[in-house]
This record gives sequence, C-alpha cells and structure tokens, in this order.
Amino acid sequence: CVLSHVPDGASKKVCLVGKGIVYDTGGLALKPKEGMCGMKADMGGAAGLLGAFEAAVSIGTGGTALHCALCLAENAIGPTAFRNDDVLCFFSGKTCEINNTDAEGRLVLSDGVAHVTASPSLLPGGGSPDLVVDMATLTGAQMVATGKHFAAVFTNDEETERAAVAAGRRTGDLVHPVPYAPEFHRAEFASKVADCKNSVKDRGNAQVSCAGNFIGENLHPDFEGAWLHIDCAGPAFHADRATGYGVALVLGLLEVEGFAP
Repeated sequence: CVLSHVPDGASKKVCLVGKGIVYDTGGLALKPKEGMCGMKADMGGAAGLLGAFEAAVSIGTGGTALHCALCLAENAIGPTAFRNDDVLCFFSGKTCEINNTDAEGRLVLSDGVAHVTASPSLLPGGGSPDLVVDMATLTGAQMVATGKHFAAVFTNDEETERAAVAAGRRTGDLVHPVPYAPEFHRAEFASKVADCKNSVKDRGNAQVSCAGNFIGENLHPDFEGAWLHIDCAGPAFHADRATGYGVALVLGLLEVEGFAP
C-alpha cells in the first residue's frame, strides 16, 4: 500500500517505509507461547508512519513531496507459508535463502525500500528520493542495545543521523545511533545458494546494525540520497499497549510547522 502527497512545486521528496506485520507467529519457525503474546504490535512501524504521514499532510509539508509505503503481511502457518531453506527473489533482484522464518520484517522492508527507490521512479511526481526513512519493530536486540525508551537508528548519512537525534530530543521520540559499517555486517548473512541468508550467523555481532544493513542492501544501486533505518521494537509499545512512537519523530525530521527547531 503506497500513499502519496505531492504539493505543487515540490522540490524535495521523502519516502516513509513501514513494517506492518499485522500478527507475527514466527511462521514455521514458531515462537514459543510466551514470545508470541503481544505480536499484534509487530505492525508498530507501519502504524507510526501512517500516523506521521496523515499528520504531516494535515499540517502541511511545504515544498516536500511525501510518500508512505506500508509493507503489510501476516507471518502465520498455512499451506502457502514460506519455509526455512526457501530461496526468495526480492523486488531488487537479489536472492535470499531463508534460515529463519521469524526474521520476516526485513523481507517486506527490503521490497519496500527497493520500490520507493526504483529507477525509473514508480511514485507520483517521479524522481529519486532525497530521504528514505524505514521504521520497524525489527529486533529484540534493539532493546538490549538502546533500551525501551530509545529507538536505534542506522543510517548512511551523518547529517541525517544528527538530525534524527535532534528531532528525537525535541519531540520526545528518542533515538540513539548504532554503528554503520556495511563491510562488517554483510558477512553475517553469507549463503552458498543465494545472495544472502535472512538471519545472522552470530547473534552477538551487532544484530541491530546487521538487520538494518540487510534492508539497506536492497536500495536501488543508483540511489544517492540519505537513508535512515529506525528500529523501534522497545519504544513502540508499553504494557501491551501501543505508544504511537514515531509520529512526532517523523514530524520533527520533516520540520513541519510546530515541530521545527
């Protein structure tokens, strides 16, 4: 599902890409009962970005065209469920060997970022994005790395990293950067039969960064803009209730009226 708002004379283009796993059982790599409860919140990234899109359009985005791609799916067991050992082909053309069906969010987000950065553009107004922001309740490791109040951010652009931290402090949707070093992260997904596997070999090696980098590998090769990955597994919900995390953060990043520095 892609929503677009393209004001007349827009000179900047921002794309939001949200993980919307409406329920995550873990698929055939089934979660234990204790780990499955609460997985209604696994669409927190898409929900937050949908709220941000609606709010930004209502307030006004100025000269910024805003697109929101919601990557919606259910991770469940059934005759058509994907399996460990399957090899999938992404929208980007890359192939992926599945070694954990419970690492599904990065699969839908990989197609999402490939779609919004495709060349030629598939979005109204054309042109390549200046900024792509994906947000997801992606890894339990995020809570180990940055806690339950700070989302983790992983980005290819230092200025965007600073802007995200500043926007978080202004709005209360706090973030903290994790290391960006693709040359160290790629090897975790090595596969003998595909371009990559979908889950890391070593869970003790910067899991949050590795998962983010997996998504970034599917940006179009000609994409020259900034990309920001937000892992909000911790702050997206509290005591089994959604917090609305990400709405204010994105409004701060966009610097719409009332959220600018």
